[in-house]
Amino acid sequence: MTAFASRSGSANGATWAWEVRSVNARGLDLRLRLPDGIEGLEADVRAAFTKVIKRGNISLSLRLTLNDDVPDLALDDAQLSRVLSALDQIQERAFTMGVTLSQPTTADVLNQRGVVRHGPNDGLSSAIVAAIKADIAPLLHDLIQMREREGQSLNAIIATQLSEIAGHIANAEVAVAARRTDAAKALETALNRVLESTDLDPDRLAQEIAVLAVKTDVTEEIDRLKAHVSAASELLEAAQKEHQPVGRKLDFLSQEFNREANTLCSKAQHTKLTSVGLDLKTLIDQMREQIQNVE
Repeated sequence: MTAFASRSGSANGATWAWEVRSVNARGLDLRLRLPDGIEGLEADVRAAFTKVIKRGNISLSLRLTLNDDVPDLALDDAQLSRVLSALDQIQERAFTMGVTLSQPTTADVLNQRGVVRHGPNDGLSSAIVAAIKADIAPLLHDLIQMREREGQSLNAIIATQLSEIAGHIANAEVAVAARRTDAAKALETALNRVLESTDLDPDRLAQEIAVLAVKTDVTEEIDRLKAHVSAASELLEAAQKEHQPVGRKLDFLSQEFNREANTLCSKAQHTKLTSVGLDLKTLIDQMREQIQNVE
């Protein structure tokens, strides 16, 4: 689900700012950009977020600034050399390919992971570390609240789409009844024409008619579509009342919806039923797009 949260703080000559963004994804992908030297911070962040979020692409960053009254930061000379060497190779490769790149700034270099070291004795007191870690829970809370608000909106949208799908299934049943009448008339005309011109074994004719009836019967497809609507509605209700993650189950159901709609269209052999089947496929595709945003 799409969401954003931010938080900032200061303590003992240090200031910091958190930002976290969430977008839809098939699974959980937690990407962190944290300053070095804060012992246990990454583990605490991952533990907190993975405990309550099961799906989504989460990008989290923490910007930390130490004020003038805090001792100077230390550079990791080896890491700085590696970063500068990599930048030089990138510039050289771009030049040989005719690509012009802007020159990296000092800030760009310093922002690379590991260039600046924040050791436990480099100005990050236990009070600063504790204050930074104390922001994890409220930051996550703000993100979850925004995700829940979007979830409520998505719940309403998908519920409306399910209602429309149920209406089209009812239309399909009406179309099947109309097809049955039209097919009977067409079959009677065709049989009379065939019987006038040739002699057919009645038993063989009955078998062929039975096979044709089975091939075009869509009762099972309609029944399964109804069952899928009921199952999806129950999942939405569980998500609303019990805050259960239902995205993966809804994603699977949407695939089953699509499979039955495809079969319905392939068996239709009737203009009205084909039209209803195509409308169903359109609605199901629209619903699948929304379901991709559901946890």
